[in-house]
Amino acid sequence: MPRVPAHLRERALVMLQGGMRTENVARAINSNVRTVRNLRQRYRETGRTADRPRSGRPRVTTPAQDWYIRTSHLRYRMARTTARGTPGKHNPSISAQTVCNWLRKAGLRACRPVVRQVLTRHHWPQHRPWAQTHRRWTRQDWQKVIFTDESRLCLTRGDGRIRVYRRRHERYTEACTLELDRFGWGRSVMVWGGVSQHHWTELDVISGNLNAVHYREDILLPHVVPFLQAHPDMTLQHDNATSQTARSVCDYLQDRNVSVLPWPAKSPDLNPNEHVWDLLEWRVRARAIPARNVRELAGAWVEEWGNISQQELTNLVQSMRRRCTAVLNAAGGHTRNTLFHFC
Repeated sequence: MPRVPAHLRERALVMLQGGMRTENVARAINSNVRTVRNLRQRYRETGRTADRPRSGRPRVTTPAQDWYIRTSHLRYRMARTTARGTPGKHNPSISAQTVCNWLRKAGLRACRPVVRQVLTRHHWPQHRPWAQTHRRWTRQDWQKVIFTDESRLCLTRGDGRIRVYRRRHERYTEACTLELDRFGWGRSVMVWGGVSQHHWTELDVISGNLNAVHYREDILLPHVVPFLQAHPDMTLQHDNATSQTARSVCDYLQDRNVSVLPWPAKSPDLNPNEHVWDLLEWRVRARAIPARNVRELAGAWVEEWGNISQQELTNLVQSMRRRCTAVLNAAGGHTRNTLFHFC
């Protein structure tokens, strides 16, 4: 028999005791006639209108195991890992679905993990003093920096089937994020670009891998050096990729008196270029005619790169002080600005 809400059961009982016919009572509570008859019979036998206890499906886990699932999952965050690690003498083979069902009851939601750079114990101490020093920079100081970065653009995105169960405020915690090294690239193309508050360079499409020779001959020589010669008060920012920290690259920049901003390793949440890549990706994906190959994809990115507005660049550059403060609040770890562009 279908379950009837308690307030409808009481209402039906009052109408039956008042002499109303069973058919009329069923119509009044929007229920089946047989349900009303069973309700009246149950009241005659037990003196109650509540449903009889139902056995249901037997529980697979004990209360102790339920407690262990919740506390253990706050460390591992993957249902399969938690299922394998849950002890049980009577039911050693707890499935991942059982763990997922209980986690939903405990208020943990299944969400896509944030993709982040891998931070080791050597990276955290580098981020904090850098952020502490540059938090004092003014907007005029940041206006004199040209932020550069390279990114790999994918023709198709991953299916995003990896999920972590977390609470609302745990999106950027270490256990709820996914290391970038676990993603593959597929059919893709690499691009490079630089932005400042009032200027931006051309978007360069890189063929093959970006090594030191390629970076010096195809990026620094035709793009960076002419830009900095036209704006001698500007400072170059690039990350600590091996192609950019090679001795030949450093000597090349030093010979041309290029001022380089020291930059901590593995810090995409400090670079506003990451948000530029994300903005362009949304615009390219929203096009009515999607790119069919990597050549069309690169062309779409070049076109959208030229459509960046001045206000968007101003907002990104002026966010640098907030980014430094966020890194300090996170003790050098990942912040809400963590937005690494990936396929």
